[in-house]
Amino acid sequence: MNQGFLEISLPSDDPNPAKPHMTPFTPNTIRENLQRLPLFSGLNADEIALLLPGVREYKAAAHEMLFQKGDILRGIHMLLTGQAKLFLPTAQGTEKVIAMVNPGSAFGEAVVFLDKPVPVSAQATQNSELLIVHKDALLAVVDRNPLFARKMLASISMRLHELMADMETCTLMNSVQRVVCYLSHQTPEQNPAAYEVKLDSSKQTLASRLNLAPETFSRALHHLVTAGLIEVQGRTIRVKDALRLKQFQG
Repeated sequence: MNQGFLEISLPSDDPNPAKPHMTPFTPNTIRENLQRLPLFSGLNADEIALLLPGVREYKAAAHEMLFQKGDILRGIHMLLTGQAKLFLPTAQGTEKVIAMVNPGSAFGEAVVFLDKPVPVSAQATQNSELLIVHKDALLAVVDRNPLFARKMLASISMRLHELMADMETCTLMNSVQRVVCYLSHQTPEQNPAAYEVKLDSSKQTLASRLNLAPETFSRALHHLVTAGLIEVQGRTIRVKDALRLKQFQG
């Protein structure tokens, strides 16, 4: 493998992004999509029926802004396909990525309980399909179903947990340790000795997620390559020894 300055070839932007549009309200389609999402999987038919009048399907093109920091949202967003990022714009004109959102996840949950501007911006990073669920419909189900209320609370608590973990990463770890931490958290459930990580977001986005400059991110990966812990081929990072990587201090 080339031991020079490491550059990673990541997925290119979709050359033919779908034009965003609001799809017609189709109860059967939306019901099926809702029932596939973890947050709504435990709802009965009557509770799903309460949600339907307040749900719309939305298709977003890659790089389309879903909302801006300071906007007033009327409900939560549920990602069906694609990917989105939550981020904070900085005074320098860059952005700090707070979280990457994958299919099955919700974001903007706090707007259900707070009539305040949203504290982050959201952007589709790939062509995406979403459900937007109005807060009034959600609150009607919360009032009827304590289990659903607990799921909502768990979703918001998980976001807080992720933010606290990010704070620890940014304040206590150096650049190499942050990359090691990220790669170690991608270990498959069966915990193999070696595994592969396929990067599904841009280098800049992942670097921002780790609070690193893209060049620093590349140098950290090169350091791990030199240490014999990983191999990089295109968009794939192969972890050669999961235990050694996890214990590596840089």
